[in-house]
Amino acid sequence: MATTRNISEYDRKSELKAFDDSKSGVKGLVDSGMTKIPLMFIHPHYNPDAKSESAVSQFRVPLIDLDGVNDNATLRAKIIDQVREACENWGFFQVVNHGIPAGVLEEMIDGIRGFHEQDTQMKKEFYTREFKDKVSFLSNFDLFEATAANWKDSLSWPMVPNPPDPTEFPAVCRDIVSEYSKQVKRLGYTLFELLSEGLGLNVNHLKDMECAEVIFHVGHYYPPCPEPELTLGASKHADSGFLTVLLQDQVGGLQVLHQNQWIDLVPMPGALVINVGVSLQVITNDRYKSIEHRVLANRVSSRVSVASAFGTTLFPSSKLYSPIKELLTQENPPKYKEATLQAHVANLRGKRV
Repeated sequence: MATTRNISEYDRKSELKAFDDSKSGVKGLVDSGMTKIPLMFIHPHYNPDAKSESAVSQFRVPLIDLDGVNDNATLRAKIIDQVREACENWGFFQVVNHGIPAGVLEEMIDGIRGFHEQDTQMKKEFYTREFKDKVSFLSNFDLFEATAANWKDSLSWPMVPNPPDPTEFPAVCRDIVSEYSKQVKRLGYTLFELLSEGLGLNVNHLKDMECAEVIFHVGHYYPPCPEPELTLGASKHADSGFLTVLLQDQVGGLQVLHQNQWIDLVPMPGALVINVGVSLQVITNDRYKSIEHRVLANRVSSRVSVASAFGTTLFPSSKLYSPIKELLTQENPPKYKEATLQAHVANLRGKRV
């Protein structure tokens, strides 16, 4: 157990409602000067003594250089092999020379930080749990369903297929959000081409399956935590969509579960983190792996990241998916029946609990 704090008088539902009604998020708690985190954030099964194995492990999340991917056939073939191996063995990799200028990455981090660190009253006008079709600020998408809340706030916006009007974005990050979203979309298309070719399929196969038809962005802010040993910035999970592109600052805290070890994904200036979602694992018949990951809380620094999800079950669809027929053989029969993505995700997550 993470704590023995007395919970005999604890009314969780009331605490959750009061927190949500404040519209101030986790940063509002920190700004109030509190030194003990509310019970709603305590993760009872989190064991901070189970340290990351990165310091003593030979494991490192793969790093792939995309330089020349569209200009040199020999280089492209090598990159395709690296992407395929990373997706089959890790489900995570970092990319450099991905085509998004360093200045855009830095400005995006600064823009998201600027939003979260501005006056609370300015943020409150964006606070809503109706986040699917508008720019929204909230803390914990699953606040009322999860067993414990995470130590983070989020600014989210859908960009494909129905982007908000530019005037709907907060002024502090309006221009860069639009530019970054456009550049990530372009990179995502390139990645889906490489993923398709890595499976021996036509270059446009995954795009033609509408894997990039929904793009949802979330700018996370993890404030410093007075009791990081009791909570998490993001609890253990696997992303629901096809692919996620993650921009993070240099603070660190993201960990990947690889061969039953928590491995630190060490930030690298200019790099982006790519990870396979559950939906991509399903349609590739487990060829590409969706791996669980988490974010640690820390006492010293705030952390900023921007996750861009290509496909997400936050937007339920009646479209049915099953493993790609071209990947199936007698020796490799389908592991999943035809179903909606949300059904596939619920099934896989249920097996991992």
